[in-house]
Amino acid sequence: MPHNYQEYARRIRAYADLAEVNEYARVVEGGVEYPLFRLTVPGERWLVITSGFHGEEPAGPLTLCQYFEDIVTYARERRVGLRVYPCINPSGFEDGTRYNRSGEKPNNDFLRYETAPGVWKGELNRGESFLRWALYEGGPKETRAVRSDIVRYPAPDAALDIHQDNYLPGSATYAYTFGDKSAYRPFMEAASAYARVMREEKVDEVNRTDPDGLIEYNDGSVTDYFLRCGVPYATALETTTRTPLEASHAINLIWIRGFIDLAARGSGST
Repeated sequence: MPHNYQEYARRIRAYADLAEVNEYARVVEGGVEYPLFRLTVPGERWLVITSGFHGEEPAGPLTLCQYFEDIVTYARERRVGLRVYPCINPSGFEDGTRYNRSGEKPNNDFLRYETAPGVWKGELNRGESFLRWALYEGGPKETRAVRSDIVRYPAPDAALDIHQDNYLPGSATYAYTFGDKSAYRPFMEAASAYARVMREEKVDEVNRTDPDGLIEYNDGSVTDYFLRCGVPYATALETTTRTPLEASHAINLIWIRGFIDLAARGSGST
């Protein structure tokens, strides 16, 4: 479903009284210039939230826009700082298309793996070993822009990337996770009140969820990048696009608040 990015940008800028609102870059798609935003709220420990890599997955950008004040309040109470990239692919968001208006694929392309001398891959097969990884320098303009901004900062204490799945039928949720799975189980249990948790089910030709609705997959994405940077909690959350928007908001907020709590660990919060 297409959305008006100009109005979205206006609403993001209006949060200047709650956060430092920066344009970390501008991209041109189809002759239209789009600002890319980072919202920063200071804190003792840090959570990075990314969303909107795929334009036909609007729930994440809309949750961050609609509920940002509530998110900031929750984070400040726990002394957690936020760096939020609310809509990374604005032309896709505006057109309701997965990729940007140029047909480029803004997701992934954060890193590459050397699996044999001189052989580099963007994704690892399950259990595949590698010699080393390196930050990727290419990719679509939106990915280059957000990657360049993210790597300027020290690794956060937690990182959440909000997606949707436009291929699976019905109302459902699952997540790609790294780190202690026991930390994520309460989020999935809470999410089950709003959508079916996909447990031990195939989500694509490569991946199948575990009994908790979780998947580990090294795909060169921003989540994979944070894993390699030593971030203890890194997740890409999925709700299907068939999930009602209000239910997707509720699930997104469960994970956002949960990840704020995870980031707060070690700072005196519980």
